[in-house]
Parts: sequence; structure tokens; C-alpha cells
Amino acid sequence: MSHTFLEQFWIARYVILNGIAMTVSISLLAILAGSILGVFVGLALVYGNGVLRLIVRAYTDVIRGTPVLVLVLASYYVSSAVGIELGPFSAGVLALAIFCSSHVGEIVRGALQAVPKGQTEAAKAIGLTFSQTFTSVLWPQALRQCLPAWVNTAAEMVKASTLLSVIGVAELLLRTQEIISRNFMSLQFYFLAGALYFIVNFGIERFGKFVERKTTLPS
Repeated sequence: MSHTFLEQFWIARYVILNGIAMTVSISLLAILAGSILGVFVGLALVYGNGVLRLIVRAYTDVIRGTPVLVLVLASYYVSSAVGIELGPFSAGVLALAIFCSSHVGEIVRGALQAVPKGQTEAAKAIGLTFSQTFTSVLWPQALRQCLPAWVNTAAEMVKASTLLSVIGVAELLLRTQEIISRNFMSLQFYFLAGALYFIVNFGIERFGKFVERKTTLPS
């Protein structure tokens, strides 16, 4: 049986590699876009006026309370209904980025609020603008608190990318299902897919640890 699996794996090697590449591409784009948007969401939650905070709070609560699959289907089908033509790949990235942004926004909000207010007051006292205060004082401190939760969110985006198979995105799970439909070796290839997802998430976790070491203040 192992010899048969190795033969089938060799035959399907390029299909698997294409699936991994698609999964990594989708995850990276969603994490990058979602993290950038999430920073602005967090800033609005902390420093926005009352109306803006209310709007952004509603956004984060609704998105976080909506299943990712619903967001994926909405991005693909609703966008077409309103005249915005998005392909499966673009719709999938959009859905995951929106979901990611709501979580990153809450992470950033919590990290910024954890920075002592005296830091902001001291920055104002020496004449720093808000942008200077944020980039030089607040964000470096908040980033160190954001990283562990951000790594968890990034890993969740990789796992959530499996849901894009329902709209036809040829990521790793869909490619694995296509292979299994030809050779009926479900256990072996699902186990392989699980191992590959683990490797991707382990890489994200290692990257997070690397950034955390680089941003740690010397004692």
C-alpha cells in the first residue's frame, strides 16, 4: 500500500504543489490586506470620534460574528449581483481579508489601550504630532503585544482558506479532493494535506517568533 501511495503521490506531485502555492498566495494576501486594514480599524476604535467608533464597532462585531463561509459566499455571489465581477480568487481573498481585519482591529485596539496614557502625554509635552507619537511611541510598544495574537489570527486565515474550495478556488484542499476522486486513497492524501497545512502554519509561527525577538527591548 505504501508503494502504491508513493506512486500516486509522484503522479500528483505537481497538482499538490499548485494547491500549496495557491493556499500560500491566498493566505499571504489575505493576512497582509487584513492586517493593514485591521490597523486602521484598531486606530478608529481607540482614537476615532463617537460616530466613527460606533460604525467601526458595528463592523467588527458583525464580521466577527459571521461565519467565514458566509463571508466567502457573499463576496462571490453578492458582488456579482450588485454588478461587481470578482473571480473566485479575488472574492476569496476579499472575504478572508475582511474577516482578518476585524480580528486584527480588536488586537490592535487592545494593544494600544494597554500602552500607559503617560506615554502619549509625554509625547504631546515634547511637541510630537499624533502621527509621530503613533509611529515612534505607541506602535513599537503595541506591536510587541500584538504579535502572539496576530500569529494565531494568521494561522486561522490559512485554515479558513480551505473554505474557498466551495467557490472553486483550486487551493490545497480542493486539489487533494480531486486527487482522491481518482485514486480513492482518502486517508493517505488527507493526512498529507493536514501535514502540509501544519508546515505552513508552523512557518508562520516561526516567523512570528523571529519578529518578536527582533522587537523585544533589551533588558
